[in-house]
Amino acid sequence: MNRLGGAEGLPVSAFCLGALPFGTTVDEPTAFEILDRFVEAGGTFIDTADNYACWEEGATGHESEQVLGRWLADRKLRDQVVLATKVGARPCGTGREGLAARTVRSGIEGSLRRLGTDHVDLYYAHIADPGTPQEETVAAFSALVTEGRTRMLGCSNHSVGELRRARTLAADEGLAPYRVIQQRHSYLRPRADADFGVQKYVTDDLLAYVADQPDLSLLGYSTLLSGAYTRANRPFQEQYDRPDKARRLGALREIAAELGATPNQVVLSWLLHGEPPVLPVLGVSSVGQLEECLAAADLDLGPELRKRLDL
Repeated sequence: MNRLGGAEGLPVSAFCLGALPFGTTVDEPTAFEILDRFVEAGGTFIDTADNYACWEEGATGHESEQVLGRWLADRKLRDQVVLATKVGARPCGTGREGLAARTVRSGIEGSLRRLGTDHVDLYYAHIADPGTPQEETVAAFSALVTEGRTRMLGCSNHSVGELRRARTLAADEGLAPYRVIQQRHSYLRPRADADFGVQKYVTDDLLAYVADQPDLSLLGYSTLLSGAYTRANRPFQEQYDRPDKARRLGALREIAAELGATPNQVVLSWLLHGEPPVLPVLGVSSVGQLEECLAAADLDLGPELRKRLDL
């Protein structure tokens, strides 16, 4: 069992189940099957957002929360799961909705209504908003903790500088800080000049900062790079074209073969047991894919295998 936000934080399962495709590219019956199996296997941590997956044709961005809300009501499992959602990344005019206090307030109200609950366990600032003073955003999020609308705060797609400043502001004002950060992260490393748009990836500076903050947890999304580690029809994005790519992929595949595991399982184990540990958000579209990922929790790499992977 892991804990979000340090030793006194929220207890959660080894993996977080990402609900991004539920209700759009993954239909509701399949989503229910995945959710049921995740909980049956001991999973407790589920992640969504108020804009998933608004980029799909005909979608509003509310589908994922709505599907989760119906599943929670039908299975009567709200008290058994740690539920996370996000605000700030919905399209608005020519940009994004941002993190102004009024947006944070209206965002939580909408999410709670769609999820069918009076609170979430973790509420994220989904992407950084340079147009709103951080003081305003930090105060707005902290108020939701005081009111019982969320138990813990986090941010996603923020630079280490933005995260550090937000936590300093909260400490100076006696407010609830961000205790979780969720970034793009995998075994392959992006080039130094990699650009993923609004998505921010884990850097060495962020790893060092998280390792130094006992009340801060790191989550990784896009950990399996859309299936590129195991599927020939899913090429790696060009942002991962680094000189060490071939060597790292070679080590990954050799070690997977030695262990009788899949490369995906080795990647997930490498994340889970690193320093600092990274809690993966699983993005799956079938129960079979989920089963493969869950098996990684029991995969022990050990120091020698990790050394080979990290060379």
